[in-house]
Amino acid sequence: MQTLYTLSATGSDGQELNKKSSSRLLNEKLDRSLDLFILAILYTVRTAQYSETSARQRASRYLTTTDDLNVNTKIAENGFLLQLMANESFNKKIKDHHLERLVDEEWVKKLYQELVKSPEYTVYISSAERTPKLEKEMIRYIWDQLINNNEALQEFLTDEMPDWEDDHNMTAMLMDNLFKNSAKINFDTPLSAEKHDYAHDLLNAVLDKEAYCMELIKPKLANWDTERVAVIDMLLLKMGVCELLYFPTIPTKVTINEYIEVAKLYSTPQSGHFVNGVLDNILKDLEKENLIRKQERNRKS
Repeated sequence: MQTLYTLSATGSDGQELNKKSSSRLLNEKLDRSLDLFILAILYTVRTAQYSETSARQRASRYLTTTDDLNVNTKIAENGFLLQLMANESFNKKIKDHHLERLVDEEWVKKLYQELVKSPEYTVYISSAERTPKLEKEMIRYIWDQLINNNEALQEFLTDEMPDWEDDHNMTAMLMDNLFKNSAKINFDTPLSAEKHDYAHDLLNAVLDKEAYCMELIKPKLANWDTERVAVIDMLLLKMGVCELLYFPTIPTKVTINEYIEVAKLYSTPQSGHFVNGVLDNILKDLEKENLIRKQERNRKS
């Protein structure tokens, strides 16, 4: 959607822009999304590692207390954290894209201070048990509760990085994948080949079939002037029509529900209802003409 929006904003369409150029633009956007994903991990990792910074700073005070000399740094040696830091592709991306400079140290300090006040952290440092599951859960707590659900931090990141708000959902999805199966994460290509191919296939389908999509969409706009329909709404309609027609493994209900949610997130308050109504009407016509060909996806046993 973001790639198509960029093409629309620059006045480019399928006739003016060849597939190689449009695919390159999509890849650039995916690369920026990957940077934000790694930045999300960096904030999580640096928050845990700040325990060592705090211990050094407190121990160097002129007048120290017993607490100052006994700051618990167990989380800095968290097994899940160490596994991430040992990943070569992760470290290479950080170095090549200079991502460390995007981490705000004051925010890391704030996050750590919130962490040490949490009951979850108290339980963690008090326990002698260090199973992989518990190690992962502690790091996930930092991401889920202290970073992802922190409105002030999210506002800060949105202000600092224009792509953060648009790519937040994708970042959250990639973080969820990381915690589900970190062993299989390759930071060069965190998206599966299937998702990567889907993105490019959908982009090409919308560009190639734009004229046909508009033939299907325009009659369903009723009293709506096509020039007055929100740009994003129109893009989502074209994408939805292409999924209905040319992606046989995606159920029609899934397609419509997904585009309703995207419209609610990225367009106007009425867009979800609008996209639902138009796509549903188009689907009914396509089904009457027997143009919908869906098939069961192969499931891994």
